[in-house]
Amino acid sequence: MIGRSGNPTLRDSSFDRPDAYSGMQQMTIEGTVNKAFITLIILLGSAFSTWMLYFDGYSVGGMAVAGAIIGMILALIVSFVPRTSPYLVPLYAIAEGMFLGAISATYETLYNGIILQAALLTMAVFLALLLAYKTRLIKATENFKLGVFAATAGVALVYLASFILGFFGINIPYLHSNDWIGIGISLVIVIIAALNLVLDFDFIESGAERGAPKYMEWYGAFGLMVTLVWLYLELVRLLAKLASRD
Repeated sequence: MIGRSGNPTLRDSSFDRPDAYSGMQQMTIEGTVNKAFITLIILLGSAFSTWMLYFDGYSVGGMAVAGAIIGMILALIVSFVPRTSPYLVPLYAIAEGMFLGAISATYETLYNGIILQAALLTMAVFLALLLAYKTRLIKATENFKLGVFAATAGVALVYLASFILGFFGINIPYLHSNDWIGIGISLVIVIIAALNLVLDFDFIESGAERGAPKYMEWYGAFGLMVTLVWLYLELVRLLAKLASRD
């Protein structure tokens, strides 16, 4: 069985029953990279369009909410029905781009230059971990996967609790603060998000080795994009906390 991925969109069961794939075109790492690149271009195009609307004076709050909701719905469908990924992943990229463009423009207004810093750091972390994975400096062992999965689930539960408690005016201590404890918490979450990239690389490589069907290239690209978006957002939050201390 393929190892566990901390990314909830990439599940071991996605590669179950490999005998059912006989006669189908198979997933390749190169094909997944190409699909990931296409998805990233679509997402960036959507984000840039929303960004331009914001700085042209248009209200993009509705676009952010719509993008977040539509993106979540599409992500759930793709996660549970991977066969839909060739059709829904590009739509997910458009929706997620709307959300990211609006959020990024808002943060850029508050802290000039923060978005470029976050984007460059996201790319640097991605390349560094890809190199570490390819050279086997970091190995996706079962214990490593289990640890990252548990940490990711813990972060998700904390964010869910924070969201629910927010309706009652209750804030989780330090989670959103810009003191050094709050900054330390954000840094830990950034590390957890980054380590999910290693599991995504392993998941995609394992899928190609198992001869998964061709549509799983879109599914693998989708999972990788989910992690990159999470990492980027966490870096933006971390940089914003640091900038707000000046």
